Amino acid sequence: MVVSLSQKCIAEFFGTFVLVFMGCGSAVVAGGHVGFLGIAFAFGLSVVTMAYAVGHISGCHLNPAITISLWSTGKISGKDAGGYIISQIIGGIVAAALLYFIAQGKADYSLAANGLGANGVEEGSPDHYSLISGLVAETVLTAIFLVVVHGSTSKNNQNGMFAGLAIGLCLTMIHIVGIPITGVSVNPARSIGPALFVGGAAISHLWVFIVGPIVGGLLGGGIWKLYDSN
Repeated sequence: MVVSLSQKCIAEFFGTFVLVFMGCGSAVVAGGHVGFLGIAFAFGLSVVTMAYAVGHISGCHLNPAITISLWSTGKISGKDAGGYIISQIIGGIVAAALLYFIAQGKADYSLAANGLGANGVEEGSPDHYSLISGLVAETVLTAIFLVVVHGSTSKNNQNGMFAGLAIGLCLTMIHIVGIPITGVSVNPARSIGPALFVGGAAISHLWVFIVGPIVGGLLGGGIWKLYDSN
């Protein structure tokens, strides 16, 4: 089956929309009911379900850090990478906009008090971790994530049919550890959407959730190449 770039971009838009809407939605709408563990699983399950829904179309990146890492290892062309990243960011923004609209249907909802699932450091961190701690955590967690992405989708991996499950569970694992630090991004598109609506510190610290994941993604790709010749 020949898949056009426009079809791939639509798949990336939709998949990223679902990831941000469900993941951030679990924090904004259901956080008080499910807690950090429930939020972690919402993000992980979003990736698992989208892997099998759009993975055969676009590869289900849903994340500029993944796309850049795969581009750096020659798994995707620059043209496709550019289209993917734009689609992912737009998907995240549309998801945040819809989530904000729905959240306002609750009488006591306040953007300032309840947020929109934006990532943060210092006062914006759930447990008030420093900017440096947040940047290091985002870099390391993304590197781990990308080693799993590269490894589970490698041609040398005989269990490739379970790649979506492995990647989703890895994202869940990362969130279980990382939510208290930054709320967990490891994905610039996931951070950009909510930050645009929340503003303030979410915007001023947004660079942490762009630079950290991109650097971590490149590190993860480099680590994978050290032991896998795919």
